[in-house]
Amino acid sequence: MKPSKLYLPHDKSFMGGRLIDYLAAHFSHISLASWQRRFDSGLISLERGEPLKQDSPYLAGQTILYYRQVENEPIIPFEPNILHLDEHLLVVDKPHFLPVTPSGHYVSQTLLAKLRNHPDLQQLAVNDISPLHRLDKDTAGVMLLSVNPSSRACYHALFADRHIHKTYHAIAPTRSDLSYPFHIRSRLERGEPFFLTKTAQGEPNAHTMIELIENNGAFSLYRLTPVTGKKHQLRVHMASLGMPLLNDNFYPTVKTQGSSDFTKPLQLLAKSIAFIDPITQQARRFDSQLRLIKI
Repeated sequence: MKPSKLYLPHDKSFMGGRLIDYLAAHFSHISLASWQRRFDSGLISLERGEPLKQDSPYLAGQTILYYRQVENEPIIPFEPNILHLDEHLLVVDKPHFLPVTPSGHYVSQTLLAKLRNHPDLQQLAVNDISPLHRLDKDTAGVMLLSVNPSSRACYHALFADRHIHKTYHAIAPTRSDLSYPFHIRSRLERGEPFFLTKTAQGEPNAHTMIELIENNGAFSLYRLTPVTGKKHQLRVHMASLGMPLLNDNFYPTVKTQGSSDFTKPLQLLAKSIAFIDPITQQARRFDSQLRLIKI
């Protein structure tokens, strides 16, 4: 979800007053309390990214950015853990259930919003924190974010050119009849409903390597290495082999309760990410400190 822009006109009735009072009057259908929550969540800023506060003055001629506030937004009771921060990169452990960016029912309860309000990151401008890749809401683990707009493009290029090596851990039904490492290649396309991915006929466009780490009887711990990066690739490939990930609410069938049961997180963890830094040319690797359930 991208922020909306609002130009502040030369309105004499608000000169010398507070920005929040103008917003409450301009958007009369939105309560003052709702605007207060948006300011407190870091959802209102100047164009250059500087977050605004409840007592910020109304300054005619400015353009501000604001995100909408979802009423009765579900609370995600988990916080990201900062693994690394330098002048270019922020590396975090994203918990299960937490969306990366605002969408649907989630605005303040997202990784981006929580990081922008993190006490250890207040030296960063709001718009300086930008995700460099995707990670599903239901998936936990290591994630890279840019904190420097001037170097962002060269890190984005690592993903576009497939110069990033990612591994995942997963818990799924045991298949001892497969020869590991097992490679699966298939064609994945957008499914129905829109949020699903399906297997289709045609030239393969998705490739995953599966390794068995630990056989624990009915369920086992696997290492999954995506060679390509299609949406839900790991979940679809494992389900197609009769090995759906433990607590997967989408594959092989969609469960009506969705993925809001905090006691049953999807057993998929982005375990590590490695690459050659485009600025220093040094090898870098970051590992998640999170763990899947014991089986």
